[in-house]
Amino acid sequence: QLETLEQEEQECLELRPHPTEKTTHIVSHEHGMTVTKTLQEGEAEPQCLSFSYGRANLRGVLLEGASLLLLRVLARRQTMPPSLVFPAINTEGDLCTSSY
Repeated sequence: QLETLEQEEQECLELRPHPTEKTTHIVSHEHGMTVTKTLQEGEAEPQCLSFSYGRANLRGVLLEGASLLLLRVLARRQTMPPSLVFPAINTEGDLCTSSY
């Protein structure tokens, strides 16, 4: 029984004259998960957006770290169950599905 407690993702684009840094931080808590996205473009003030998902919406959610672990287990077993689909959170922080 594995559960993602916290995940942070950082993306940096070195585009001149305005380098861009995008950070997504996901943290689990008793009521669900909170996603905080920060966008920093050049010298401008960082833009921050935070939103939460309740536990009911996240049942069985598979985040990036857990997805990598699952892929390793499936490769080790050399088997793939049919129609393996999990709820996930995409790079924009929206709920979606992940199919294998």
